[in-house]
Amino acid sequence: MYDHRKLGRELGIFDTDPLMGAGLPYWLPAGAIVRHTLEEYVRESERRAGYQHVYSPVLGKRELYEISGHWSHYQEDMFPPMDLGGEQVVLRPSLCPHHALIYRSRSHSYRELPLRIAELGGMYRAELSGVLGGLTRVRAIQLNDAHIFCTVEQVAQEAGAALDLILRAYDALGIVPVRYQLSLPGPGKKYLGDPQAWRRATELLIEVLDKSGVDYESAEGEAAFYGPKIDIQIADSLGRESTLSTVQVDFHQPEQFDLHYIDSDATKKRPVMVHRSIIGSLERAVAHLIEVHGGAFPAWLAPVQVAVFPLSDAEVAPANAFVRQCLDRGLRAEVVVEGSLGARVRAARHVPYQAVIGAREATSDSIALRLRDGRRLDALPVNEVLSLIGAQVDARSHLLVQEEEV
Repeated sequence: MYDHRKLGRELGIFDTDPLMGAGLPYWLPAGAIVRHTLEEYVRESERRAGYQHVYSPVLGKRELYEISGHWSHYQEDMFPPMDLGGEQVVLRPSLCPHHALIYRSRSHSYRELPLRIAELGGMYRAELSGVLGGLTRVRAIQLNDAHIFCTVEQVAQEAGAALDLILRAYDALGIVPVRYQLSLPGPGKKYLGDPQAWRRATELLIEVLDKSGVDYESAEGEAAFYGPKIDIQIADSLGRESTLSTVQVDFHQPEQFDLHYIDSDATKKRPVMVHRSIIGSLERAVAHLIEVHGGAFPAWLAPVQVAVFPLSDAEVAPANAFVRQCLDRGLRAEVVVEGSLGARVRAARHVPYQAVIGAREATSDSIALRLRDGRRLDALPVNEVLSLIGAQVDARSHLLVQEEEV
């Protein structure tokens, strides 16, 4: 079992400082690489799925969250308002009100729907000090978020496609959910919107879950205040569950923000808002990945993909030349010269590929490749090594090499 709070610091992924404050971790160079790689993966996946990316500010007027319902139903988790120029502004606790305004800024025809808007954006939650920990519970959150504006008839297909996108990402990242949950309203809580709309939204999510074939449990009282949702649960090294990804159906906010589209009969109709997040917050996702892989990330995600070991000073120049070739190929590589070969191998135990260059390799322009799992390959020409590693990285494979190559 691995604890990301300890291992993440040892790996140079993140750290904290009392002067920055509790729940406000900063990303170190290795962590920044993992984060950037995840961001690129998510954006690429979303682009291929027809999403358009936007940026929106992390501040909003208090009135914005009064309209959305966050101020009345989520205020205790929000930071206090700030008085600026006679107006009160708030650090946003969610991106959906901003995306509703982005949709509202232009008129839309039924031909444009579904309209998929995505953003990797910051949001802020006033978490209590007692629940903060590492990257899993923080106050400044970088969220992979998206909102699909569509007709009622398109909801099931769009929500199903969002769930498929999540499951494909989990496969690439090596994440195994512990549970799928249909989060429903419960007694004793106030939920916004028309009860009939809630029933319809629930029916649509049940249709999506049944069609997907995954086993799920219903949980009363776990819905968002504006609609039911599918929650995909993960567990940390201590078995504690948390939600990583969600798919939600929302009839309420389109009503609150008076969103509409022009239908084929030239009348105004109300769209439905499907909220979805592929990997949730980058902080929680990386925390989980550290624990799942014990720091030995899949090659495509590893901060350093190739560690190069020259056996003597005479091989340092060829080692640097190989690193430059790796960088040109888009691979993350570095030369390691300090210590014995055994010590360097141990220090680079989380690096997927270890390239050893001795006198024979230097004169023959070849590489003796060691794999992270201890296997060794016969010396190969540099171009073949680059192709071998590059193919596995490009495919986002969990294998270090194809079995026939060993």
